[in-house]
Amino acid sequence: MNYEPRQIGGEEQMALPDYTAPRRGRRTGIIAVLVVLAIAVAWFAMHRKAPVAAKPGEQVPNVSVVVPGRSTIDRTISANGTLAARREMPVGVAGEGGAVTRVLVEPGTWVQAGQVLATVDRSVQTQTASSMQAQVAVARSDQVIAQAELERAQQLVDRGFISKADLQRKVATRDAAAARVAVAQASLQETRARNGRLDIRAPAAGLVLTRTVESGQVVSSGSGVLFRIAQDGQMEMRAALSESDLAGLHVGARATVTPVGSTQGFPGSVWQVSPVIDPQTRQGIARVALAYAPELRPGGFAAATIVSGANVAPLLPDSVLQSDDKGNFVYIVGAGDKVERRNVRVGPVSDAGVTILSGLNGTERVVVSAGGFLAPGQHVNPIVEKAH
Repeated sequence: MNYEPRQIGGEEQMALPDYTAPRRGRRTGIIAVLVVLAIAVAWFAMHRKAPVAAKPGEQVPNVSVVVPGRSTIDRTISANGTLAARREMPVGVAGEGGAVTRVLVEPGTWVQAGQVLATVDRSVQTQTASSMQAQVAVARSDQVIAQAELERAQQLVDRGFISKADLQRKVATRDAAAARVAVAQASLQETRARNGRLDIRAPAAGLVLTRTVESGQVVSSGSGVLFRIAQDGQMEMRAALSESDLAGLHVGARATVTPVGSTQGFPGSVWQVSPVIDPQTRQGIARVALAYAPELRPGGFAAATIVSGANVAPLLPDSVLQSDDKGNFVYIVGAGDKVERRNVRVGPVSDAGVTILSGLNGTERVVVSAGGFLAPGQHVNPIVEKAH
């Protein structure tokens, strides 16, 4: 930097440089800064959200909204009913009866087809069978003698010692002896079959549910049911449903059954839908097939959730739904970020939310909360949340 001498008051002094003089480089830097600021302001103006149109002095609230879309939602039916054996087999006395000597099973026992459940005294019947067997032996002896006499007569008839009439009588005697053998054998088989029916047997494999007989008890065909058996251990729930619920139910529908006193649900499926409606209760029965489990006790009470189909509809949280004397409705944020009322028809309600059957197509911005403080036509600032 050069300093030029100046004459001041007769004395020569060094003069300071003039800092107020414009410089070309400084001007160029200022212009560049201004250009950058202008570009930044323009970019911000292009990308920032346009302010919500509002009346002078009006405050624009922030509201949370959600776009629900459309979901596949199971259509469920809740029902109550009783548990029972799907195929219950009552077992009684099939034969003549008598005094029970032993009871071999208890309730809760699994049995096979034909297994003896209880035995009945057969001392008299055994003696009768022995007598019948002896009669068979006597008849066979008579048959042997008749056959031998016939053979001898056939040898003598050719010599002329016996007439053909006598030979024919021998043949008839032999045939009668053979018939008596057959009768005696049939009687013996009948007696043995009757004796076999003295024992009380399981008609099919299954689970013994009840027992009403004890040793020493005299039973007969009029004694009624002595055992009850659930065939193959299969259980069911007989769910009582209204007419409207039965109308949309089909065989094969999935179900979950929860017995009273338990929190565990047991899977099953509807295997029969009642073809009639009780005229007194206006209800019908849907029978839900269940696999055996110790917790499923016939005669007990249970609750069931039956999936009768599926809907494809918007699913919203409970907080969006409001109601008045005109029905159910929700608030949506429409054009210009203005609040609009939309009447809706509500479907099944579950832990996942409320199914909207009509009124929404799933593309609307639905107000999630604070709907009670809004009014149709009000300007809001919507904040979109992620749909669950």
